[in-house]
Amino acid sequence: MRLKLIATATFGLEAVVKREIQSLGYEIEKTEDGKVTFIGDERAIVRCNLWLRSADRVLLKMGEFKALEFEELFQQVKGMAWEELIPMDGKFTVTGTSVKSQLHSVPACQSIVKKAIVERMREYYSIDQFPETGAEYTVKVTMLKDNAVITVDTSGAGLHKRGYRVEDVEAPIKETLAAAMVQLSFWKPGRLLIDPCCGSGTIPIEAAMIGRNIAPGLGRKFASEEWGFIPVDFWKEEKKNAFEAMDYDADLKIYGGDIDKRAVKAAEANAEEAGVDDCIEFACEDVAKLRATETGGIIITNPPYGERIGNQKQIDKIYDTYKKFFADNPSWSLFMVTTDKDVEDRIFGRKADRRRKLYNGRLEVCYYQFHGKKE
Repeated sequence: MRLKLIATATFGLEAVVKREIQSLGYEIEKTEDGKVTFIGDERAIVRCNLWLRSADRVLLKMGEFKALEFEELFQQVKGMAWEELIPMDGKFTVTGTSVKSQLHSVPACQSIVKKAIVERMREYYSIDQFPETGAEYTVKVTMLKDNAVITVDTSGAGLHKRGYRVEDVEAPIKETLAAAMVQLSFWKPGRLLIDPCCGSGTIPIEAAMIGRNIAPGLGRKFASEEWGFIPVDFWKEEKKNAFEAMDYDADLKIYGGDIDKRAVKAAEANAEEAGVDDCIEFACEDVAKLRATETGGIIITNPPYGERIGNQKQIDKIYDTYKKFFADNPSWSLFMVTTDKDVEDRIFGRKADRRRKLYNGRLEVCYYQFHGKKE
């Protein structure tokens, strides 16, 4: 069945998510702030949930229309073929948002959408009460400038929840952002990668999963796995394909360091859970000990920047270390996310080769990209 799907994304990562979707072979319909709409089918729901590294969720788009009155919202939603998706025992909830819209009451919009779906299903199944004991379906009504978009969440928990984070530290970077940082760096296996401020190991782990071609969703469950709408065999086949696609022969040279022993312990535990502990070397050491063992390496990092963790003295020490390191090793590249506005002058004395505004949680950050000199 031809379906319209939406991959939601953190602001600034839309282009990364778009490339990921295209690499899976699906047609992009449009790219907007925070989301990429594309064309797929039931199998696409399975593949995208398993393989998308930088998207937040995969949504099934049920419809889009103008709604200035609650009656318009009700009739449009009631006109959708909910019985093709939700079985008689399906458990469904309705969430919503409303921005710059005449229908500004979110609870009222949620109530109208729920009522419309129940009315449609009541007429189809010829029953008055629904047991709601079966699979879960989270419907969302998004009102933006009087335009309504109705979606159903196929993912369940956000896609950043890979399932490998068994131990944590303060202010960890989201897995989806870490994966995007690695992909935007164009790092490849065979090239040395270091994260000197690795925390609980998210960047090195995501890099190792990319290097080994490990599907990020293999270690977790998804809401749509319980849907009768998608054949069970699709999940079995795509998971089998994902396992067969893993590349354990990839030449991975990945190192993570942190001054906090607890963080290093967490990183090691998380890497083991992710199945990549054998290709990442973690060490508890000061960033001041950073050394280059070969040329042309790359540092990808999310250092402390005061807003969440760390203090100015620590930050100054990190920047001074980087300044000396890159002066001594001009073939190395640096890819760093931070809230600091003076990184370019303090480390390199020049503008970054590329910058990208992103969000780390609710913090606006900049992803600075400094390319090393070609040898």
